[in-house]
Amino acid sequence: MVTTTPRPLTILLSPESAYGPTNQCIGIGNILLQRGHRVVFAAEASWKGRLEPLGFEERLVDLAEPAPTDDEQDPGVFWTEFIRDTSPEFRKPTVEQLETFIRPTWEALIAGSQYCEPRLRRVLDEVRPDVVVEDNVVCFPALLTSPAPFVRIVSCNPLEVPDAGIAPAFSGLAQHDRDGWATFRAEYERTHREVWTSFNDWVIAQGAPALPDLQFMHESEHANLYVYPAEADYDRLRPLGDTWHRIDSSVRETDDDYMLPQTVADRPDGSALVYLSLGSLGGADVELMRRLVDVLGRTRHRYVVSKGPMGDLIELPANMVGAPIVPQTKVIPQVDLVITHGGNNTTTEALHFGKPMIVLPLFWDQYDNAQRMHELGLGLRLETYAFTDDQLIEAVDGLHADPVLSARSAEIGDRIRARQGLRRAADLVEHVAREHADRIS
Repeated sequence: MVTTTPRPLTILLSPESAYGPTNQCIGIGNILLQRGHRVVFAAEASWKGRLEPLGFEERLVDLAEPAPTDDEQDPGVFWTEFIRDTSPEFRKPTVEQLETFIRPTWEALIAGSQYCEPRLRRVLDEVRPDVVVEDNVVCFPALLTSPAPFVRIVSCNPLEVPDAGIAPAFSGLAQHDRDGWATFRAEYERTHREVWTSFNDWVIAQGAPALPDLQFMHESEHANLYVYPAEADYDRLRPLGDTWHRIDSSVRETDDDYMLPQTVADRPDGSALVYLSLGSLGGADVELMRRLVDVLGRTRHRYVVSKGPMGDLIELPANMVGAPIVPQTKVIPQVDLVITHGGNNTTTEALHFGKPMIVLPLFWDQYDNAQRMHELGLGLRLETYAFTDDQLIEAVDGLHADPVLSARSAEIGDRIRARQGLRRAADLVEHVAREHADRIS
């Protein structure tokens, strides 16, 4: 009997330009590379030269008219600058941010989608993928209208996929107390109906199906993956359909190893080792980072700090080490506690490695992750711009001194790692691509 080896597949990954979705796709793409497939990134132009060293092909797209400069840009600079310029809005209640931050963010995302549509169609014609995978919150019609099957990844908090039984996305409202849900949804409708209608008309004009009502992304008919552990997931009134697959975690394996410097590896008895990161976007708030460093620098604990894109402006005291970017997935396993902005990558990675969290949300789904960790007892949510010095110090001391929480977090981490979400995601992408390839061969 003659057996044939399945031919290598061509897989196109199209992540949002920010570090979180791109790193999430890097993790899945690396597994697919190891299986012998061709993996191509349709990446925003500031990622030039960052993906090829990992073995991927780059097909770069601009989301806006390129700046007239020859200077090399930091990856994700499009969103770093946008968040930096709108950061004063983060001090407002979430319902007020709908008009002054959330809607402008959707408008910027839509403008990027519309600008890059011609280039994205050329990329698809050049690459001729067996499957297209998008990890983004907004539709790019070219990805839906190509001959290849489309896979959607939701690497934000799963409230992004709405249901009457769960709190509205971006609200940070509690699950057990529905006060405020109706008001928030009504304000979302008021502030977003016109934007959604205009975008939906444009999407249809490009040949793609109509969008679900007041949503900016389609559901895939082939496979929809969302990154959130079962232990933290939400109970829906209407369960997600058969095409939806929970990926409990998606922790990339491409980060460099990290050896703790002696200044933080050797620490006083009873002190904690803490990882502090506000992410690639939140770290651009230099004033907030400086305040955190100042308060925590007066404690007995030790810290590894991801300083962010403005890291050169942040000086660290003697009980801290850090850099603008650190290999997060190699740092978190070595610490006792994580202080985070609540981005979905960091939140799910902390759960994956069994670490309690202090969450200081800034924007988007970070409020939802902060509330979810708080209400499940897996961490504490603090008011990002209103916490007192004592509240932050007591949160670090209290979480570190809680052996029940430490044991519970470690047990959850063991279960999540055993489910191997990264490989499950790669399996599903490969399955969709192989089914399509077999059908047309």
